Amino acid sequence: MRPLFWLFLITSTMLTGQTTIETFHPTQLDWQIVNDGVMGGISKSQMTVNAESYGQFSGTVSLENNGGFASCRATVEKIDMSGTRGVRLRVRGDGQRYDFRVRLSGPYSRVSYRACFTANDGDWHTVELPWSAFEPTFRGRTLNDVPPITPDDIREVGFLIADKQAGPFQLEIDKISAYLD
Repeated sequence: MRPLFWLFLITSTMLTGQTTIETFHPTQLDWQIVNDGVMGGISKSQMTVNAESYGQFSGTVSLENNGGFASCRATVEKIDMSGTRGVRLRVRGDGQRYDFRVRLSGPYSRVSYRACFTANDGDWHTVELPWSAFEPTFRGRTLNDVPPITPDDIREVGFLIADKQAGPFQLEIDKISAYLD
């Protein structure tokens, strides 16, 4: 387990127009794996920091035993994200579709808000996910009558691969931040 002070180390930089959530240089958050084994599946995944100091979410998704998803998530301390417009990810992937997910504190803490993106195959690129693109979900089902994201209430961030995408996957992450501009 990482020392506790790393769990809550988050940097804000107004000069760059963003609030940094994770850089992996070194990793600032304590990433946890949650795969479909919670419902009988056999998918496998891991979140590591690779030799180039990038976060690497990788593994294999299996549809056997009613499975079909792999995910990682990390708890974040309260961050002042007032005025931010969304999340900016710098990623390199495998051409597959991923969800970036956030969870809030308070009465909707069990709801996951997700926004989907495709990780270009082999090339680094920046993905911007405005808060308005996030939809509330619970166990894979879209919810109605749930309020939109309040960025200052975000307490967890994560990645998920699902949607019947069986086979190996690899997503490298350079940086996760909330953007202002």
